Parts: sequence; structure tokens; C-alpha cells
Amino acid sequence: MIRVLVAEDHAVVRGGLVELLGAADDVDVVATAADGDAALAKVRELRPDVVLMDISMPNTGGIEATASIADFDSDVRVVMLTAFSDRDRVVAALDAGAVGYLLKDAEPAELLGAIRAAARGEAPLAPRAARELLAARSEERHAELSKREREVLALVAEGLPNKLIARRLEISEKTVKTHLTNVFQRIGVTDRTQAALWAQRHGVNADSAG
Repeated sequence: MIRVLVAEDHAVVRGGLVELLGAADDVDVVATAADGDAALAKVRELRPDVVLMDISMPNTGGIEATASIADFDSDVRVVMLTAFSDRDRVVAALDAGAVGYLLKDAEPAELLGAIRAAARGEAPLAPRAARELLAARSEERHAELSKREREVLALVAEGLPNKLIARRLEISEKTVKTHLTNVFQRIGVTDRTQAALWAQRHGVNADSAG
């Protein structure tokens, strides 16, 4: 039996979630909470398996409450359930310790499946949330590249071999190889073709590199 805490400030929505989850044979709603402070108190008291957490709540919000729950007991799996799919909230929630991120327009079967997945140790993400997370992580990797690494990557995207890149940038071939090794690691690719495609997707070119 999966023991679930529902944290949601709207009484009608909270009641609907309790009714939906209570109809499942393998889910037991052990408590509800109307704000983040109450959610944290219930977690400390009951140690549920999964917390279904709204983001926008009075007093302590869902993201702050999630961080407190993660600090208290990382085995409690928090799944966000919210109307918001913007990048900042998705990243903030997952960085705070949430293992999943669902939207309130999810189908009942999707919601139940996500709770079961979270209880198994998986990370259920709504497709829109997953896209925003991937885009944010790509931007972070792009920002981690040094000016010289972006220059080398831009020339790789143009199809230049190491020898010509070295000549163009007035550095040694060995230095080019070192930069490429660093670039591959930072952007998560394993060869020049993948690096070139990544550069094209993220707008890394001679103009942006300079």
C-alpha cells in the first residue's frame, strides 16, 4: 500500500484528489494539508511514501516545503502537482528535491501512474515539464563553456578539422583537442558530429562565440 499525503490549498481540488486516490486499491491517503507548513508537519508525524504537492499555497509554498521535506527525510518522495509548467518553477521544484512534476490537467490514470512510479523510486515528469527541464539544463551547459571553448565548438560546427581550427585560432592542435574533450564532457556528447548538431541547435556559431 502506497501511503500518500495530499498538499493542496483549494478545498474542492483537495477533496477531488482524495476521492480519486482513495478509489485505487494500492493507495492510502493518510493525510491532507492546505499549506506547506502543515504538509511538513504531517510528513514529520506520518512519514508518508509520497507527497502530492501543490506549488502555489499560502504561508509556506510548495517548493520551500519540498526542500524542507527533502532535508528531513529524503526517502519521502515529493511529486509536484501544479498548473504551472514554466521553466523557472520546474527547475526550482526539482532542485528543491521533488522527484516528479505533474500538471493539473493530467488524466486520472496518469496521476495514479505517477504516484506508483514515484513510490518505486522513479521520476515521473509531465512532457511539458520534461521539455522545460531539458532546455534549462542545455542552457546551463552552454553557459559553462568558456569563450575559447565556444570558438572551438563553432569551428567544429563549420566542419573544420583540428589542424585548421588550430591555425584559425593560433593555438596548437593539442590545445584544440583539450578544449574539445572539455566541450564534449560539458554538453554531454561523444563525437564531433554530435557536438556540431548540439552547436547548431543552441545557436553556437562564429558570431556568438566571439
